[in-house]
Amino acid sequence: MYFTSPSKGKMRFDDMMGDIVWYIRNLPTSAYKVIIGSDSQVVQGETHFITAVIVHRLGKGARYFYRKRAHRKIKSLRQKIFFETSLSLEVGSLVTQSLHDKGLEEFKIEIHIDVGNHGDTRALIREVVGMVVGSGFRAKIKPDAYGASSVADKHTK
Repeated sequence: MYFTSPSKGKMRFDDMMGDIVWYIRNLPTSAYKVIIGSDSQVVQGETHFITAVIVHRLGKGARYFYRKRAHRKIKSLRQKIFFETSLSLEVGSLVTQSLHDKGLEEFKIEIHIDVGNHGDTRALIREVVGMVVGSGFRAKIKPDAYGASSVADKHTK
C-alpha cells in the first residue's frame, strides 16, 4: 500500500508511519490529532477515491499523506459515501495498529466523513457516523470534517 506526501513523494505505508511517528516524537510537548478522511470524484468514467492521513500538531501546522484509488464509475451517492467511509475505516485500523506497535496508543483517530446537515448527504449521517463510532473511532461531519472535505478533496481531480 502506497501513499503520497506532497513534500516527499510516493512512500510505502510503513515509511509514512515512520514519518508520522518522527513528527510526533520530534516535538513531544505539543498536542496532536491524527485524522483520516476520504473523498471521491468521477473523472473520465471512473470514480477516484482519495484517502488522506493527517497528523495535526495543534497550533503548529500539520503533515498529510494521501492514497488514490480508481474504481468503476459509482453513480449512487449512498454507495460512494459508504465506500469512502469504509476506505477511511480500513486505513484508520492500519494506522491505529501501527501507532500502537510504536508505543503511541494514546492517539484516538478521528474519521472525517464527507456528509453534512445541508445537502443530499444529510440522510446518511446517522448510518455512517454509527459505522465509524461502532468501529471505535471518533466521527466528524461537515463543517468539521476538513480531512475529507478539504485535504482529500484537493487531490480528487
